[in-house]
Amino acid sequence: MKHEENKKYFKLGLTGVLVFVVCILIYFILLRIEQVTAGLVTVTGIMKPFIYGAVFAYILAPLCNKLEKLLQRICPPLQTKSTAVSVLSIVISVLLATAAIFVLVMLVIPQVWDSIVSLSESIPGQLTTVQGRLHDLFEQEPILQNYWDELFTAASAYVENWLTDKLLPSVGTILNTLGSSVAMIFTTLKNLFLGLLISVYFLASRKKFAVQGKMLLNGIFPQQWAVHIEEEILYADKMFNGFLMGKLLDSVIIGMLCFIGSVILGFPSAALISVIVGVTNIIPFFGPFIGAIPCIILLLLENPIQALYFLIFVIVLQQFDGNVLGPKILGDSTGLSSFWVLFSILLFGDLWGIVGMIVGVPLFAVIYDIIRRLIYFGLGKHGKSDMVDDYHNTFYPPKQPKKPKHPKKTKSEKSGAEKTETEKTGAEK
Repeated sequence: MKHEENKKYFKLGLTGVLVFVVCILIYFILLRIEQVTAGLVTVTGIMKPFIYGAVFAYILAPLCNKLEKLLQRICPPLQTKSTAVSVLSIVISVLLATAAIFVLVMLVIPQVWDSIVSLSESIPGQLTTVQGRLHDLFEQEPILQNYWDELFTAASAYVENWLTDKLLPSVGTILNTLGSSVAMIFTTLKNLFLGLLISVYFLASRKKFAVQGKMLLNGIFPQQWAVHIEEEILYADKMFNGFLMGKLLDSVIIGMLCFIGSVILGFPSAALISVIVGVTNIIPFFGPFIGAIPCIILLLLENPIQALYFLIFVIVLQQFDGNVLGPKILGDSTGLSSFWVLFSILLFGDLWGIVGMIVGVPLFAVIYDIIRRLIYFGLGKHGKSDMVDDYHNTFYPPKQPKKPKHPKKTKSEKSGAEKTETEKTGAEK
């Protein structure tokens, strides 16, 4: 009895010490938050190749798994050689991904570059044309015409002064900035290349990492909590894999449809517009609006009527995506309501920018599921599990079963029924 009491006090004392240490640690972090943030940024910069490698491996893992099953089904002798199948599937996956990126870059980059060059050459003339049209438009209003002419003259003079007085003296600074930008681009390309190589090691060891992670969970946590944590990890994998891969496929299809429609309708810079629409479509909810605005501005400089046609085309395209294509590819993958989708995009968009807007929805879906599990656990612990059933019955009432339809009788059955009725009538007589 005394041993149990000492054990109890020991646990309480150890808990108090741990709480005290955690409080001191949090106080130290808050006191030196700038140094801690700088240290995290430095560590993140060093770990970028591994982060890129983990992302590449996560994207290619489903393809590797499917290729392994396909190779074992096509070639039965490979079923006993798991290592050879794994290596072959990884090589094929990396080659397919590299080839797809290379083909996409070679097809898109030249057209986008031509569109940018043509726009840069035509914009000065388009501005002059716009100025002339507005000048003619205000012909009946001399006061407004004078205001516009003065505004345009002042703007032109400001641009000329900026070019001569500010731009030219800052050539050295611009060259230095350009040099640092080139160095940053080179560093990014180097990290991406190293990440691709590291992803091969991640893919080769993915099954071993899964087993080690399961052992780590069961070694640290009790079995009940380990099971719950494993379920939540699998749920997070389902959310991110299903949502992000589905959204990526959806955006590629929308970009291709936009390119085809832009070519048919004769929009200038069709490739550039399609790339903008396809890339921004990855962002849920706000993506179509973010992509449509710069495209409409570009078309306004060329032809206002085409800008109007493009606006109508984008609205139709996004309605098709939101009501037909998106639900077919994604379905109700997150289970979040529209309010929480909007909340997650705004919250994580403010925290992490464009990346936060992309990963915000699946990340919040995981957080929402964790909170839901904790609430259900607490209700069950307090003997109030019936509140869960009441909640679902109130807000998600079960669908009423459809009444079974009576099958139509065939001619033979009808004739048999008529004979039966005739026999019954004769018997009664």
